[in-house]
Amino acid sequence: MTDAAQPFDIPVFVVVPPRVLLLDVAGPIEVLRKANLEQRTVRFTVTYIGPSATVGSSIGLAVTGVAVLPERLPDNALVVIAGSADAPMANSRAWDEQERADQAAIIAWLKAAIRPGIRLASICSGALLAAEAGMLDGRECTTHHGCMEDLIRLAPSARVRDNRLYVEDGDRLTSAGITAGIDLMLHIVAEAAGHACALAVARYLVVYLRRGGSDPQLSPWLEGRNHIHPVIHRAQDAVVANPTQDWSVALLARVSGASPRNLSRLFNEQTGMSVTDFVNRMRVSLAREMLAGSRMDMEAVAMRAGFGSARQLRRAWNRVNDGPPSAARSRLPAGS
Repeated sequence: MTDAAQPFDIPVFVVVPPRVLLLDVAGPIEVLRKANLEQRTVRFTVTYIGPSATVGSSIGLAVTGVAVLPERLPDNALVVIAGSADAPMANSRAWDEQERADQAAIIAWLKAAIRPGIRLASICSGALLAAEAGMLDGRECTTHHGCMEDLIRLAPSARVRDNRLYVEDGDRLTSAGITAGIDLMLHIVAEAAGHACALAVARYLVVYLRRGGSDPQLSPWLEGRNHIHPVIHRAQDAVVANPTQDWSVALLARVSGASPRNLSRLFNEQTGMSVTDFVNRMRVSLAREMLAGSRMDMEAVAMRAGFGSARQLRRAWNRVNDGPPSAARSRLPAGS
């Protein structure tokens, strides 16, 4: 891009509710700040909006300089609704009249301001405000596990999904809450600014880059990561750290702290694949990297990737790829 070229601007309006859960704002918007520094194609311009200019937060720190709720949003705007904490630090009293009035003002504003072309993303219990405004009617959505019953009650026609980091249904995006808002924003950045930018931001934030349900995977190394089950993450982390080890279900069960039978069941439920399938996919990915960056023969690649033979590599490869392993070398320069 030349110096004269201007980045495509995406205006982001962050709705700051009373008792705002500060991490719901800081986490996702830190993703956008870093994305702006990583590339020059897209620029995320952030404005904080709400019914009150100063809002108390979940940790007792006041958020000030909040702009008024705009009468009209730009056509390509992204509206992000943060969640609220029921019992902020040093303030466990019941909601007062002003706080409830501010919530009602946000709901009324959403009804008036959100139109086709405006994307709406909720973090944590922000989904409840979207639901009360009718924004999630008939949509697939999610929220923090502690708010599931409220979401079902407020949006009875919605298809509420549990145990999901985030859900995208057209121009409605909802996340499970708190740090899952980072995952959702990484997904938005990947769509707008590219996967390389999203990966760079994820590395900077030291987080997993986990994708949503039916989205194409950013990388085979990240497949099956759209869950929040610690047992399965422990098993996946072990395999990713050393794909060539002889990973039996029994060994991974010991690593993850589950019985072999329970691990197999949970793995299928949470990732949509078996333990063996996951191990083989990681080995195929490792083999692809070797094929793309070397002239090793197929038997050597297979052994170094953890397969017993080139035949085993080809069999596993064909389950997840259309072309043969040799196709991975098609772009390797001669003499490499």
